[in-house]
Amino acid sequence: MEPDRQEPPPPGGSPKGRGLLSVVVPCFDEEAVIGEAHRRLAAALGNLPGMDFELVYVDDGSRDATPRLLREIQRADRRVRLVVLSRNFGQDLAITAGLEHAAGDAVVLIDADLQDPPEVIPEMVERWRQGVAVAYGQRTEREGESRFKLWTAAAFYRLIARVSEVSIPRNTGNFRLMDRAVVDAFLSMPESARFVRGMVTWTGFRQEPVPFRRAARFAGDTKWPLRHMIRLGLDAVFSFSDLPLRLLTWLGAAALAAGLVGAGVLLAVRPVVGASATVVVAAVFLGGVQLLAAGVLGEYLGRIYREVRRRPLYLVAERLGFGTGGGSAGGRRPPSGGAAGRAPAA
Repeated sequence: MEPDRQEPPPPGGSPKGRGLLSVVVPCFDEEAVIGEAHRRLAAALGNLPGMDFELVYVDDGSRDATPRLLREIQRADRRVRLVVLSRNFGQDLAITAGLEHAAGDAVVLIDADLQDPPEVIPEMVERWRQGVAVAYGQRTEREGESRFKLWTAAAFYRLIARVSEVSIPRNTGNFRLMDRAVVDAFLSMPESARFVRGMVTWTGFRQEPVPFRRAARFAGDTKWPLRHMIRLGLDAVFSFSDLPLRLLTWLGAAALAAGLVGAGVLLAVRPVVGASATVVVAAVFLGGVQLLAAGVLGEYLGRIYREVRRRPLYLVAERLGFGTGGGSAGGRRPPSGGAAGRAPAA
């Protein structure tokens, strides 16, 4: 049975009395920065008027000392909750795990690398108190990033703007505050191919940007190589648009028209152009179209296959700090996505 906790406010509304703010921090190999990240988060949240807070760290299968350091932080700070996943499931699923463990009337998502400054969170909270359901960070500058990274990011947002069913704001990441109603709406979506910023945008409600200057990484290396960026782009396109399927229809029609024209040309110039060369060109063109169609269909079928398997979204190996008092996440229901193989709360 779920323990009693304060009822959440209406979407974007101000909580009555002292509300609870949850901050979800997904972590993967962040031993070089996690101590400083916790210090700055605690300092930024410590003076929020009329609010308590909890920090929900989610270790996403780190291979370095991150889990050990997080356990030390949790033992030293009663406001810290720790969820250790059984392996690396990816950032979007780690975020989902954190949201399912968060008890707050509002929940902030922020990475551990300090590129998104914790000092912006109080402004997000103020927007929430004014009636905003989602206050998302929007980057005005991006320090420490290569021209190639900036170019690919710009191309990504242009692509999403053209093909997506939802209008995802440009120059945004997962750094945002969400009202409890938005969090519950997000958690009601069962899909395994999760694109967090697109899913949050899809929920609707009142959403406003909070401009900020994005810093370079405090320490360590980026966890987003090119292949991960490509995977993210594919998830965004195939999860929020059926335009690739419509493009295949148009491409097939164009190939048919080109074939008819080519047949007419062949009949007219056959004495000059060898029939074998024409056949080779036609075969290569049609073969390319068929392979492209098979690839696009495969992307959609692969997503359908992953959904019908109905595997848990993630598995939890360890949970610390829940139900230990201090207005903690002991008030949240057991997470549905990671129920299988979940260790009991410490």
